[in-house]
Order: sequence, then structure tokens, then C-alpha cells
Amino acid sequence: MAGVPGIVEADATRTETTPFLVRHADWLLPSVVFLAVRIIGLGVLARFAQLRGLNLGSTLAAWDGKWMLAIAEHGYAGVPYSQTDARGLHLAETAYAFFPGYPYLVRIVDKLPFVTAYGAAIFINVILGCLAAVGAARLGAYCARRMSSRSDSDAPDPTSVGLILVVLFAAAPMGIVLSMAYTEALFCALAVWALIGVVEHRWLLAGICAGLVGLTRPTAIVVIGVVMLAALLARRDGPRAWAAIALSPLGFLGYLGFVWAKTGSPTGWFRIQTEGWGTQFDWGAATRVFINDSLLNSAEIAPVATSWIIIATLGLIVVAVWSRLPWPILVYGTLVVASIVLSSGLMMSRARLLLPAFVLLIPVAYSIARWRPPAVAATLIVIVAGSSWFGAHMLTVYPHAV
Repeated sequence: MAGVPGIVEADATRTETTPFLVRHADWLLPSVVFLAVRIIGLGVLARFAQLRGLNLGSTLAAWDGKWMLAIAEHGYAGVPYSQTDARGLHLAETAYAFFPGYPYLVRIVDKLPFVTAYGAAIFINVILGCLAAVGAARLGAYCARRMSSRSDSDAPDPTSVGLILVVLFAAAPMGIVLSMAYTEALFCALAVWALIGVVEHRWLLAGICAGLVGLTRPTAIVVIGVVMLAALLARRDGPRAWAAIALSPLGFLGYLGFVWAKTGSPTGWFRIQTEGWGTQFDWGAATRVFINDSLLNSAEIAPVATSWIIIATLGLIVVAVWSRLPWPILVYGTLVVASIVLSSGLMMSRARLLLPAFVLLIPVAYSIARWRPPAVAATLIVIVAGSSWFGAHMLTVYPHAV
């Protein structure tokens, strides 16, 4: 596979001798680890819900989950008027703020016998979460091989790095959203496999995943940009690289065009989002005000913890640069964080919205993998326990968490 200056080289051994559908262990173990972490999180959430007199099922479909299920069941035009934007309004165009990828996937599965929209939504995210976990393990192992110097006799096992990354992904502060009727599982699965396509020079995989992620949420523009730039730099790879460039923006532009047709404005989607949810690019002004106010004045756990999560995520960018994370992954993670931190909107959703930047945790996974097994186990247990508690607290105690 031709090397291209300026782009990450594919790992020759893996890409040329290993089939795309690799050993069963490469799929099974990450999935088991992911499901184990998520089952613990759900168990803690169920106990919180029981103690607070809440229904677990309703909790997993709260807030935007209600929009997803309503679009899946009724289509955009049939969403009940009880579903409102942040202003408490429901206009004819309000539902178009939500991209169709996840709710329409739920709608397809919902057509199966004996399957409800809610059941389809949760089942799909179980599968998508496992798919994302498999991708995370593969990407983490790839980066570990790239980050290890030839002279480093203490370099960790790449497989261990990948599995630790799966734990950190599943136990992210708002990892609970991966088990809810939300888009995060779909977005993360498509994004991580698009990045795998880039670093392994599998351009059709990268282009198709980027095209599909464009139907999932607006942050997809980051995935699309990284894939298109990487494919352009690797244009000597031939027609498949050019195909990735052509495929990547189709979903995103297609949906914006659809909303244009419905609203009569080429900026229709952006207007709906800004008017309905107050989301717009403000160079981080709203984030700075939120962090300052939370850390100085708030006595509640949720805003204080959210502020520190934002600060810690910014710190992860510095660590990723210092660790020389492969540039497509670094650029993707950095731009995801920038798109969230530099925008206004509901600040309490930031921990959830930052979840797709989990690739910035690869250097953390790499460092943990170098420790003795008892220290690794103890650290991961604490992380999983903390994540489980935090997710349950946010969903059952704090009223506007995601």
C-alpha cells in the first residue's frame, strides 16, 4: 500500500495480511468488556431509579430520547406537539433539528414482529455499542503500536491498550447514554470505523462510514472533514481514495438539503437549531461563563462535575499532542471538543456531547496498560464505579442532565 507523506501509514502487517473480519476474539472480547461495564452502569441506575420512585425504562428514553422515539414512530410530520424545543414551543419545523439516521434505523427495526420502537431503540444501541467497542479496541491497539518506540522495552501490549480503551469508553462520565435511546452509540460506532478506514487505508470503509455518520448528528462534519483530507493526501492510493472523498459528505449535505426543501432556506437547519435550542458558535463565551459560575458559585454536583469534565477533556488534547497520537485521530478528537466547547447551548449536556472524543483517552489507556495488573484492575474498578454513580445521579437526581 503506497505511503503518502503527511498521512499516517497503515500498519503493513495488519492491513495486508489480516482480513477485514478478523479473529473472533477481536470482536468477542471487546464486546464482552463493553457489555459488562454497561450492565454495571444499568444496575446502578436501576437501583437509583427504584429508590427515587422512577421507572428505569422511562429514564432510558428521557429528553431527546422522546424525540427519537417519536420520529421513529410517527415520522417528522407526526411528532406529537407535546414534544417541544428549549423554549417550550413546537413549530412545524421543530423536529427537523434532529438528524434522521438513528430514529429511522429504529423505525426499520420497529417493523419486525413483536418489536416496539422503544425495544428497537435499546436493542440497536446494544449492538452499536459493541460495534463501537470493537472499533475502539482495534484503534487503540493500532495507536499503541504507533506510539511505542522500537527501543522501548517497557511498551505495553497493544491488545491490552485497546481493551483498556474499551473500558474507558464504556465508563466515560456519561457513558450511560450509550444505553439510552440516543444517537451516541451510532455516532461513535461510525466515527471510530471511519478512523480505522483512514489509518488502515480502507477508503471505502472510511467513505461509507463518513457518509452515514452525516445522517446522525451535526458533529459529523468533523468525521467528514478528517476522512476527506486524509483521502486527499492519500490520493495516490487510487480510485478508492477518491471514492471516499465523494461519499463522505453525501449524508450530511443530503439532510441539510432536505431541510432546505422543507423550510425554503439553505440555512434552515441552523436556524431551527439556533432558535429552538440556542446553539450557535460563540468562541466559547458561554462555556467560560458556565465554568466560572459553576466553580465559584454552584453547590450542586452536576454543574461542578460537568465543568471539570470540560477542563479535563481540554487537558486530554494537550496529552494527546505530547503523546504524538496519529494525526487523523488527534484532529478528529480535537475538533469534536472544539465544536462543543466553542458553542453555546445547554451546558449540562456537555459531558454527553464530549463522549465521541473518547479517542483522546488512548494515551491514558496506553499509560495504564504499563502498570502492574493489580493497579490496572483497581484503577478501572474505581473508574467504572464512579461512572456508574455519576450517570445514575445525572439521570435520576439532576433535572436537566442530557
